Amino acid sequence: MRHDTSSAERISGAAPADLVTGADLLAARLSAAGATHAFGIPGGEVLALVDALERAGIRFLLAKHENAAGFMAEGLWHTTGALPILVATLGPGVANAVNVVANARQDRVPLVFITGCVDQALAESYTHQVFDHQAVLRPLVKASFRVAPGTEDLVIEKALAIATRGRPGPVHIDLPISVAEARTARRPPPAMPRQQISIPADLSTARYLIANARKPLVIAGLDLVNQGGAAALDQFLTHTGAPLLTTYKAKGLVPEHDPRVVGGVGLSPKADAIVRPLIDAADLIVLAGYDPIEMRQGWRNPWPAGKRVIDIVAEDMPHGMHGASLLLEGDVGAILTLLADGRMPEGAWPDREPAAIRKIVRQAFAAPSAWGPHAVFETLRQAAPAGTVATADSGAHRILLSQVWECDGPRRLLQSTGLCTMGCALPLATGAALGSGRPVLCFTGDAGLEMVLGELATLRDLKLPVVIAVLVDESLGLIALKQRQLNLRRTGVDFGATDFAAVAQAMGGHGVAISDRDGLKREAEAAFRRDGFTLLACRIEARDYEGAF
Repeated sequence: MRHDTSSAERISGAAPADLVTGADLLAARLSAAGATHAFGIPGGEVLALVDALERAGIRFLLAKHENAAGFMAEGLWHTTGALPILVATLGPGVANAVNVVANARQDRVPLVFITGCVDQALAESYTHQVFDHQAVLRPLVKASFRVAPGTEDLVIEKALAIATRGRPGPVHIDLPISVAEARTARRPPPAMPRQQISIPADLSTARYLIANARKPLVIAGLDLVNQGGAAALDQFLTHTGAPLLTTYKAKGLVPEHDPRVVGGVGLSPKADAIVRPLIDAADLIVLAGYDPIEMRQGWRNPWPAGKRVIDIVAEDMPHGMHGASLLLEGDVGAILTLLADGRMPEGAWPDREPAAIRKIVRQAFAAPSAWGPHAVFETLRQAAPAGTVATADSGAHRILLSQVWECDGPRRLLQSTGLCTMGCALPLATGAALGSGRPVLCFTGDAGLEMVLGELATLRDLKLPVVIAVLVDESLGLIALKQRQLNLRRTGVDFGATDFAAVAQAMGGHGVAISDRDGLKREAEAAFRRDGFTLLACRIEARDYEGAF
């Protein structure tokens, strides 16, 4: 679809060589903001944008589904910090991406979602594939914009500021064809105010509470990961003597072999019950970037109203999940650093209760048998090189894995914990491998993998070294477990067997079926040396999850 651009050229008064398209203006600002790749499936309505992205040095990568494309963008962001960009054409392209946009909102990902659309005048009479993109997406995004002529760079600057401010989240930009293709003069970017580090003016109450605590406890969460506050957290723990609990997304902020790290909490009732005495005994709880969107119902009001709690957050978002004595909003790491400079408690936790509970947590999730999901995770943890990024899909395996898997740094176990959506692990691993240039380990159930089997072809085409460990039990194990707990009939949770090893080989990778530790160790070591992707189909029994978490 082409449009007359002569009026724009006449208005600008610029020579043709000085003219750029509206799509070029957007692409230039995205490149300046740190975008290196965009993911999606092109359609006629976004061809000008895709071309402009490539000219701006932003590589456009084809996925097999828009939902997977969004997770690839997220995976890249986790490993490189590159701005995550998702592109979709109008209608079904937008509809396919709804899940990953919702995930970006709940998992705090600054996803920039650009969609093509027909011009408003045409939409009044031409209805094929046309619906109101903004109406669909507004409940899911931090902001939605429709670009008008002359507003291209202003819109993208506003979108970037909103996506990255406070708790990150997705923004949507609807780009009409005529605006994307119209030629206009180059212009400098609009002046936007710089964001400065935010620190509360008065920290005296927090300093007093910390100085007078004898059993301080820190619970760290996603805000601290997104703000890069690992060093500040380490310093604060050292100065206060506090033990550390983390949400699953915050695993690795302090390497988990460190004796100060008790473990991850929020999803496993078994783990939560073990650490409960520590929470009860603490006379001060410091919530360091703790975002309760990761937590299940057992973490509603997890301490009594009189408990001393300092809640340090990137952005105050009233939620009702817990109370606090003091709320501090701003840069979590910077606030922790200032608090660590004050008078510290003396002789914290003299009974060494945190160390005892840490030991119980690890014993509770040790492999109970020679083979099963525990053994799969333990074997692959031993085989994976230091610094390996792993991804996890949703399901029973994720809950157990998140307790067994030790992270040696932040963003080393990528998963969907806010939305908990299936089918995320493989595309997350794809984006992470693209960004890191190193083998990435992907954990998924058989049902989750079957949702995204087409993306094995994306791995093949990009020649990425992803090691896929599939837990094969031919059921939706977590849902079946809940049915049993509720004394309900087993319905809709069983499916037939897929020869995943053969599928992997047919799609250009290496595939093998595995049923013991020795075979898994041997194949995993080979997989981490292989250039392309490897699929390890690990046959387990669904009953192995009984009582596991």
